[in-house]
Amino acid sequence: MKKKLMLFMLSICTLLIAVTPSGGGVAYADDCGVDVSAKSAYMLDYDTGTVLYGKNENERLPIASMTKIMTALLVFEAIDEGKLNYDTEVTISENAASMGGSQVFLDGNTVHTVENLLKCVIVASANDASVALAETVAGSESAFSNEMNKRAKQLGMTNTNFTNCTGLPAVNAYSSARDVSVMLKELLKHERYFEFSKIWLEDYIHPDGRATTITNTNKLIRFYNGCDAGKTGYTSEAKFCLSASAKRGDMRIICTVIGEENGKKRFKDVSDLFNSSFATFENKVLIGKGELVENSVEVVRGKKSTIILTPAENVTAFSKKGEDGRVELVYDLPEKIKAPIAEGQRIGSVTVVKDGAVVKEIDLLAAESIEKANILDSIKRIFSNW
Repeated sequence: MKKKLMLFMLSICTLLIAVTPSGGGVAYADDCGVDVSAKSAYMLDYDTGTVLYGKNENERLPIASMTKIMTALLVFEAIDEGKLNYDTEVTISENAASMGGSQVFLDGNTVHTVENLLKCVIVASANDASVALAETVAGSESAFSNEMNKRAKQLGMTNTNFTNCTGLPAVNAYSSARDVSVMLKELLKHERYFEFSKIWLEDYIHPDGRATTITNTNKLIRFYNGCDAGKTGYTSEAKFCLSASAKRGDMRIICTVIGEENGKKRFKDVSDLFNSSFATFENKVLIGKGELVENSVEVVRGKKSTIILTPAENVTAFSKKGEDGRVELVYDLPEKIKAPIAEGQRIGSVTVVKDGAVVKEIDLLAAESIEKANILDSIKRIFSNW
C-alpha cells in the first residue's frame, strides 16, 4: 500500500501559455517581444520542460551539424554502459579521415582516444572525428545512424530522421526545432559534456606532434553571459542553425533556431530569446538534487529502521515574475520497504503540481545504503526498545 502526502503550498508565478491553432506553434499569451527571423524556433525551460516560445517548431527541416548532438549523446551513453571509456584508443579509418567539411585533419591509421575525438566533435564540429566515433560504437556509420534513429524514437522525436552522424547533406535527413531541443536537453544530463562545450580555443595535438587549432563554433560560449552549451550548423540547404543552452541562477533555458540567413542573426535571435526569458521568468528550487527530503520510509529487517530520501534531480517550480500561483508537492511513497537497500535505488516519487496541473514527476532515491539486519542486530534492537 502506498501513501500520498502533500508537503506544502507556496506562492509563485503563473505561466500563461496559448497554443495557436494555425501551426504557428506555442507562444506566451503575452508576446515575448522577440522578432525571430528563423524558419523554425523553439525554447523551453530545462528543469520543467515548460515551453517558452515556438515558431513552426515541428516543421521538418535539414539541421546540418546540429546532428552531432545525437552523435555525442550516443557516445556518452556508450561510455555509461561500459561499451568503451574515455581512454579507449581508436584507430582512424581511411573512411573517417576522408570526411570533408569541418574537420581536425585526422590521418588514417593514427590512434586517438575517445575523449580527444569527442572533444573535437563538441568544440570544432569535426566530421572526421564524428565518423571515427560512430564506427567505434556501432561498427559503421550506417549502423550508428540506425542507433541514432532508435534513440530519437525513444526520446519522442517524431519529426526526425538521421542518415549520417555528421549532418552533411543527405536525402531524407531532417529534424525539427523541437526535436533538436529535446536531444540537447538529454545531452546536458551528462556532466562531462560541459568540460568540452565550454572550451573556446585549444590546440589539438596529433600523434605526430603537429597541432590543429580547434575553435568553438558556438560563439555565445564566449559572448553571452551564462551560455555553456550548444551546437551550430550550416549547409547551403539548412542555412544557419543553432541550438544552445544558458543558465543564470537556478534557471536553465534551451533554445533552437533553424534556417537563419546568416551567422550573426542566429546568435542574435537566440540571445534575444534568452534575454526575454531571463527577464520574465524565474525557476525556484524547492528541493535541490542531493538534498534530503523531509519524508522517510520505514525499513523492514534492516540495520536501520528508516531510509532517508533525495530527489534524482532538482525539484523546481517555474514561474512568471510578479504573479501568484499555488504549487503542491505530492509524495508517492511505499509504507515500508525491505532491506537490503542500495544507495541510489528508486524508492518513490514526488510530483510538482501547479494550480492543479501536474508539471513534473521526479524519482526519489535512497540517500544511503542499508544492509539487511542479522541476528545480532535484531537482538540489539530488542534490548534498545526495553
